[in-house]
Parts: sequence; C-alpha cells; structure tokens
Amino acid sequence: MEYVAFESGIEVNGQTVWAIVDGFRAFKVMASQLLLDEKIGERGPNKVVVVRPDGWYPQEAWLRVFREIGTRVGEAVLYQIGTVIPRNAKFPPWVQDVHSAVKSIDIAYHMNHRKGGKEMFDPATGKMLEGIGHYGYEGDPKEKRLVSVCRNPYPCMFDWGIITTMARRFAPVAQVVHDDSKPCRRGGADNCTYVVTW
Repeated sequence: MEYVAFESGIEVNGQTVWAIVDGFRAFKVMASQLLLDEKIGERGPNKVVVVRPDGWYPQEAWLRVFREIGTRVGEAVLYQIGTVIPRNAKFPPWVQDVHSAVKSIDIAYHMNHRKGGKEMFDPATGKMLEGIGHYGYEGDPKEKRLVSVCRNPYPCMFDWGIITTMARRFAPVAQVVHDDSKPCRRGGADNCTYVVTW
C-alpha cells in the first residue's frame, strides 16, 4: 500500500529527500513548504528548504509529503520525482547496463535508508537489513526484457520514474510499462510490477 511505512523509525538520507524539491522544478517553493510542514529541513533563502545531504529524516514524514503531492498536484509529479532519484541518491559503482541498473535499485534503496542508526546496506559485507521492502529484478542478461516487482511503501508512479530513468541511462529507447494484470499499490496491494523492454 502506498504511503504506509512497513516499520516505524526508518530514516531517509537528505541527499535522497532533496529529490522532492529537485523533481518539482519551477515549483520548488511549494515542495519546500510541504517538507517544512513535516519538519524536514529548515527554511532557507528564497523560501526554498535547506536539506542537509548527510542528514537523516523520518521516512514516515517523507511518505506523508508524497501523499500530499499525489493529492494536491497529481501522479505526474510523483513520476517526475522518481526520475530525478538516480541523480540525487547513492548508487553502487558496478552499474554498466540495463540489467545491472535495475538490479542496483534495491541496493541503492537500502543504502539511502537507515534503521536503528545503521544504513540498511553495507557495501563492505553485502549485508542488507530488512524493513523497507524491495525493488525486485527478474531477467536473463541475454534478453532485452526484464521484470521488476516493487514491494515498498512508495507511490507506484514514483517507482515507475526511477525504473524508467535507470533503464534509459543505458538504453535510451527502453520502455517501462506497469503490468496492469497484476496487483497495484494504488489499489491497496503491497506491490506493483513493471516490465522493461529495449
């Protein structure tokens, strides 16, 4: 289900939180106010929020901001915010094609969240903490098709934007479609399925 944290106490790093402001483009003041209303960041010059890239902010508050955006502005902006996540969040360095790009989303997702003060993915050990769901990957590297089942509390359209951007980084012609024959978080399910072809 969209906007409902799987566990309380999870935090998101400021570098990733900034994507909301970045994704709003010309409406940065509105995005800033939504974050400030949830006590994320501090008011800066020109009414644009200041979010510390190395700071950590409550996931539940960030999810409430997503809900407000979806309600007030619409799903197109949620998609746009997703498209800027790859330039705002940490990603592993081994990404080199569409398959590895989509596989890396789950690791990056965990690298940019923490639980109990610990980042949820440790690159040195490969250990991943549970509690926020996953970005799935099913595919054969010999084929130009893969499937990503996303089970997390973020909006469907946001995930669609992330997957599209990561796929098009290596295959500009990549198409990402939501598999409407499968459950969707917008309808209350706990996951969404996206099919990537190029």
